[in-house]
Amino acid sequence: MQRQPPPLNRPLMLLAILSLLAGMWLGLMRLPWSLPALGPLGALAHGPLMVAGFLGTLIGIERAIALRRAWMYLGPLSTALGAILLAAGQTQGGAVLTTLGSATLVAIFAVALRMHWALHTVTMAVGAVAWLVGNLLWLTGGTISSAALWWAGFLVLTIGGERLELNRVLRLSPLVRGLFIASISLLLGGIAAASFYPAAGAPVAGAGLIALGLWLLRTDVARHTILQSGLTRFIAVCLLAGYAWLLIGGALLIAFGPQTAGLRYDAMLHAVFVGFVLSMIFGHAPLILPAVVGGEQVYHPRFYAHLALLHISLIVRVAGDLLAVIALRRWGGLINVIAVLIFMASTASAVLRRQ
Repeated sequence: MQRQPPPLNRPLMLLAILSLLAGMWLGLMRLPWSLPALGPLGALAHGPLMVAGFLGTLIGIERAIALRRAWMYLGPLSTALGAILLAAGQTQGGAVLTTLGSATLVAIFAVALRMHWALHTVTMAVGAVAWLVGNLLWLTGGTISSAALWWAGFLVLTIGGERLELNRVLRLSPLVRGLFIASISLLLGGIAAASFYPAAGAPVAGAGLIALGLWLLRTDVARHTILQSGLTRFIAVCLLAGYAWLLIGGALLIAFGPQTAGLRYDAMLHAVFVGFVLSMIFGHAPLILPAVVGGEQVYHPRFYAHLALLHISLIVRVAGDLLAVIALRRWGGLINVIAVLIFMASTASAVLRRQ
């Protein structure tokens, strides 16, 4: 008999999706496309809505499901409610709740570490701490750009830790595990240094992204599973494409150094947040979504359409950024959004048909 998901999962998932939609709308306004304003919601809320309201809520739900403790839902509930406050124009209140959500995630990983101390758990726990640090910077008056590297570290380390956990079947050697530790240490050291010495820290963080991307490309089981078929191959394609964007994001960070706004800033952030993170989501959604809302794993060959559209449009967008061709940037960003909307519709349709 199929186990029913906890009752909070579906409303929290709905709020996460609404945060995603609002965040993408604001992202289009920043490109800029002439769109109606979403009430008092400012365009600067684009990043917090995407990172905390959407991704933070999803990760919080996933952790609460894995450990099955009712109090752990305080995390995704806080980030979801924080997104509502942001949508109402209450930036300070939204920042407070987002910070509470990230603090809860740190507490969740403290429990996880007591239950099972392992490198992958430590990596994800450090990622949660990075998210908390970034949120504290934002809460205490820092700019979005000052928090953005910490937020990127949160997502990169969370995904890196999850991939390390799933790759345990490969029985990695001490040398390979040591290279992983060196990569994430380089990334974290660069992010921390960038908060005080941006010109020195940003290239180090970029080198950390490249080192971790190369480690994942060389070590991840996706190198083997891409030779299989169906959902297994689709996930592998998503992973390997995402790792390539991690290399690109690192290279841009080294080439351009610290950026706080403008076209280069746009290219660097979206290489990581869209090229790497969203590609991971595209790959794992057919597994995770049924666990959250109920149902079975889903797959259809049409999933390759939204995956290809995402990466092609991101290439167009980044090319527009680097060449200062605004039309390319705008259309690339718009098609990014269309790819995500197709992904949502296609995946939801597949899940509903299997229920």
